[in-house]
Amino acid sequence: MHPTAELFTEKAWGAIVSAQQLAQQKRQQQMESEHLFAALLAQLGGGNVVNAERTLKQDALEAYLANYSSGHEAAIAYQVTNGKNAMPAFGGKLSEGDIADVAAYVEEMASKGWA
Repeated sequence: MHPTAELFTEKAWGAIVSAQQLAQQKRQQQMESEHLFAALLAQLGGGNVVNAERTLKQDALEAYLANYSSGHEAAIAYQVTNGKNAMPAFGGKLSEGDIADVAAYVEEMASKGWA
């Protein structure tokens, strides 16, 4: 099955299209979870619509993620897998590899100030 716009909400389809464009800009052969994650964050302006103080910026990750100081990517992966408060758990929805990719991407971008 080839995905078409009719199968998704406008925002979801927009994120898929943006993710594909991002993959192409980076000269990558296929769209990966990190591309979709980046596209979804871009829709939110890089922030958090539930709690504006809890962003994915380095200082916020240090303040709010348990064990962040002892392993950045591991702490992010734990949060993505298990969720907390308003953030849903993705452990049953994403593979371990996808979660590791998201964690690596978040850490890389946070260390660059999301620039």
